[in-house]
Amino acid sequence: MNSGDTAPRDDRDLSELDDVKDREELRNRYQTLLQELRVVLPGVQVLLAFLLTIPFSQRFGELDDTGRNTFGFAMVTAMLSVVCLLTPTVFHRIGGRQERKARLAWGIRLTMVGLLLLAMSLVSGLWCVARFVFGTTTAWWLAAIVAGNIVLLWLALPSIVGRDRDD
Repeated sequence: MNSGDTAPRDDRDLSELDDVKDREELRNRYQTLLQELRVVLPGVQVLLAFLLTIPFSQRFGELDDTGRNTFGFAMVTAMLSVVCLLTPTVFHRIGGRQERKARLAWGIRLTMVGLLLLAMSLVSGLWCVARFVFGTTTAWWLAAIVAGNIVLLWLALPSIVGRDRDD
């Protein structure tokens, strides 16, 4: 694409879109966001369900204060992740219908926050279980490996893919 050309409608930044003129584009982007959330949510809900049942297992009482606090952090961040990831769907149902751009922008923000909270829950939950099973040193190593992969695959990879593409 030449530098004098304008970007195709579907490649424009959200800030360039108008609620009325770009109604269909905003609807399509919002529907895509909701589809992505339909993929993510079941896994997050299973994690949360698992975390909610753990205290009822026989060995949970053997956790020390650090283990219980870490477990609590994992459970709360998983719960908040579900709330954030469900919010765009709630916006879709009860939000102002004319505020398409704002709903999409908030939906994207809350999805990103939900994914950050999910990452925090995954790493802290892993650390808690690994510490209980293998000890503190191994738990730190395993948590670092998972956290590093989250950073690489969720942040670094998406930011570099397509960078070399010549539009």
